[in-house]
Formats: sequence, C-alpha cells, structure tokens
Amino acid sequence: MAFGQKLRALRVMKNLTQEELGERTDLTKGYLSQLENDQASPTVDTLTDILTVLGVSLAEFFTEEPSQATVLFGMDQQVDHVDEGLGYHLRWLINDSNEREMEPVLLTIEPGGKFKAFDPSPAETFVYVLKGSVGLHLGDEVINARAHESLYFTATNPHQLTNTTAKPVTLLLVATASYL
Repeated sequence: MAFGQKLRALRVMKNLTQEELGERTDLTKGYLSQLENDQASPTVDTLTDILTVLGVSLAEFFTEEPSQATVLFGMDQQVDHVDEGLGYHLRWLINDSNEREMEPVLLTIEPGGKFKAFDPSPAETFVYVLKGSVGLHLGDEVINARAHESLYFTATNPHQLTNTTAKPVTLLLVATASYL
C-alpha cells in the first residue's frame, strides 16, 4: 500500500477528519491532504507527530503485515461434517471460521431431519434457504421459510432448524461467533 493511502486508511480507521488530525498535530488540512495524495513528504519529526496522534509507532506504520482478510477459500479448504443420527450435512465454507466474527456454513437437512438444538446465546444468525423448506423453532414459535426466503434472528431463545418435508433443504447459514 502506498504511503499516502496507508496514512489515509489509518486516519479514517481512527475516525478522524483531516481537519481534526490537523488540529491535533498543528498541521493544515491542505498539507495532510498533500501527504495522503503522495504530493508531499513529511519530515521524520512531522510523521512521528502524526503517527503518535493515530496511536501507531514508526516501526508499526512501516511494517508490512500480512492481510487479515482472506479473499478466496477453495473447496479443498472447506470442512464437512455429517450427522447421520440427526440427518444433516454441514460444510464450513471457510476453514478458520472459529477465529472470525462470523461462521458461514452450507447446511443440508435431510427429510425428517434436524440441525442440532442450541441454547440461548447472544449470537445473531442469518439463514437463506437455497432449496426446499425449513422450520425454525425459536422458543415456542415456529417460523417456516421456503426457497429464496431469509430468516434473521438473535438467539436469545432455544432454537433449532428442522425439515418436516419429503425433500432435502439446503441453507446458507451465517452466525456470529460461538454459534456452531
């Protein structure tokens, strides 16, 4: 990432405008704009002042870190789990989902099958029905969704997904951490 681009990203990440950063560093908004657009180069002292306000050392700023965002997970990186007793097939679509905020999975529930039951938690869950029809048992309520419909809920009640139809149901399920 270019110097100016990296400086702008850091400023934006800290929720500061150029004007606010300028006030805290005694630099003009115009000069900061020139830095961010690679039209000027700061002295070491000026850069140190800017980075101090942004909470980053010179060494941290110039250290290239590997990207935390993985762009592509191939099929060879996906992990499958089959529970024949309950009648479902679960595929983790990213292999390190337990280290991330969300866990996207592809879930197929066989006819008469059900996904494991969950106790209440602060997790949020999104379900998109790709094929078939699913029942969401959320506390005492049952909500049915068909292909191309979505469910979104906070898991503050016991909950379970079931398939009471004669055909398999396939879902894209994305839950916040600690759900699956």
